[in-house]
Amino acid sequence: MVEDPWTLIPELFGTAYVGGASAAHHWDLTEQLFRSVFVCTTQPVRRKTHIVHGTTFVLRHVAEGKLFGTRVLWRGTTKLQVSDPHRTVIDMLDDPASGGGIRHIADCLQSYLRRPDASPETLVAYAAQIGNGAVFKRLGFLAERAGAPNALIAACAERLTMGNAKLDPALPCPRLIRRWRLWIPESWKQEAADD
Repeated sequence: MVEDPWTLIPELFGTAYVGGASAAHHWDLTEQLFRSVFVCTTQPVRRKTHIVHGTTFVLRHVAEGKLFGTRVLWRGTTKLQVSDPHRTVIDMLDDPASGGGIRHIADCLQSYLRRPDASPETLVAYAAQIGNGAVFKRLGFLAERAGAPNALIAACAERLTMGNAKLDPALPCPRLIRRWRLWIPESWKQEAADD
C-alpha cells in the first residue's frame, strides 16, 4: 500500500487529473471518502478500473482539447492536477458514476453553491465547453431543487438540447420531467413537480 496513491497518477496515467468524487472530497464538497481514486486521463482507457499497490483507480478518458478547469496540486515532491471546484461539479454531472451517484452529486452541488467562490457563470461556461446536453438538464434540475440563483437555472433552461436524458444512467428512471427533458428515478417523484 502506497502512503499517498495520488502521487502515482502522473507516472501511471500521463496527462491526467484527479476528478469526480475524489476531487469533490479534496475541495470539501463532501465529507464522504471513496476508496477509489477517480482519474481523468488523455490516455486511451481500455480498462476502466486499475488496482495498483492496493489502490483502485477508476479511469475516464478525456480528450486533450477538453483539458481545462484544473489546478496544480503538490503532494510531497509530486506535481499533479486536480479539477477545480467548478470542473468537479460539471464532470460529475457529465458522468454521474464518477461522482458516486446522483444523490451524492446533488449534495455536492449544494455544498458548492454555499462556497464563496461558487460561480454560476463558470458552471455554465464549463458545461458548454464539455458539450454534453445532458449536463445542462441535470444541472438545471438539481439547481432548481437546491434553490440556486435564478440566473443559473435560466441559463440551463436556455441551453436545453432536444431529446431526453436520464438523471443518472445507472438507475431506472421511469418518470419524465418535461421541463428539463429529464428521466428521473421513481424515488425522486415525490420531490419533483412534473409540469
